[in-house]
Amino acid sequence: MNELKKRIKSFGYAFKGIASLLKKEHNAWIHCLAIVVVTSLGFYFHITPTEWCIVLLCFGMVLAAEGFNTAIERLVDLVSPERHPVAGDVKDVAAGAVLICAIAAAIIGCIIFLPYLLNC
Repeated sequence: MNELKKRIKSFGYAFKGIASLLKKEHNAWIHCLAIVVVTSLGFYFHITPTEWCIVLLCFGMVLAAEGFNTAIERLVDLVSPERHPVAGDVKDVAAGAVLICAIAAAIIGCIIFLPYLLNC
């Protein structure tokens, strides 16, 4: 029973981390706004189950990348509170990874939704 309590507690920590991300990170708010818009378009255009799966994977990929970026930025700020070129580079690379995911998701969104939009 002790192991079950530990597993349940670990989910609590994970949800606490998601809440922190959504509460404190402005870029996560932008991603969530995009999720709301894309989800609305998905319902409006009745996209296929396969397209929903792809869209949901994109949502997860971008939000997870934003979470990794946030964790990296906070850790770098903790261990290197003063400005340091390597610390700045680490943060820039992490932010660049989020941008790569967001661009890929946007391209996938165009591939999925442009045919629907052009047939309106």
